[in-house]
Amino acid sequence: MSLWAIVPVKPLRRGKSRLAKVLTPDECTALNEELLANTINTLMSVPEIAHVLVVSRDQAALSLARSLGARTVQENGAPQINVALSRATVIAKTYATQSVLVLPADLPLITPEDILVMLSKAVDPPVVVVVPDRNKNGTNALILSPPDLIEYQYGNNSFKKHCELALEAGARLEICELSSLILDLDEPEDLALLEKKLNIELK
Repeated sequence: MSLWAIVPVKPLRRGKSRLAKVLTPDECTALNEELLANTINTLMSVPEIAHVLVVSRDQAALSLARSLGARTVQENGAPQINVALSRATVIAKTYATQSVLVLPADLPLITPEDILVMLSKAVDPPVVVVVPDRNKNGTNALILSPPDLIEYQYGNNSFKKHCELALEAGARLEICELSSLILDLDEPEDLALLEKKLNIELK
């Protein structure tokens, strides 16, 4: 299975703005850089992933991604994650990829083993593998095989929307709940949960 991983990234200095209550701007930037690097390095350690493609409108994020060996595509115009992901998917398809894995760069606990678990569920297409966040509202990871099977629905209630579209498309739907992937860093309470899980203070 030819698989590309697509990583959408907000501007490093402005991403995670809701964490500004507990982190300084420099701390937020450093956290975003660390999350992006960890995501790329984890993905690139999985042999089943042919290429990692980072999509962002932030030159700093794209530069960091290229330094780690990832391919990049720059967003144009007003930021809209679903449009950006669709554009990145079109690029991946020009290289005859058979599947795409969309993975946001804010999953601090992700491991190569998690990715392999997801990939094990993505056999016998057409199939959609969805990893929900801990509130079962957002989508923390998504595999589409083939890559244009459904339209992206990131935003409010994306987990339910992705599941509904998969069923409407006649695809097999695999809901994959992994304890290490349900936690993304969006709110101060997410940071507190990560600190508790790792028994550290992130400052």
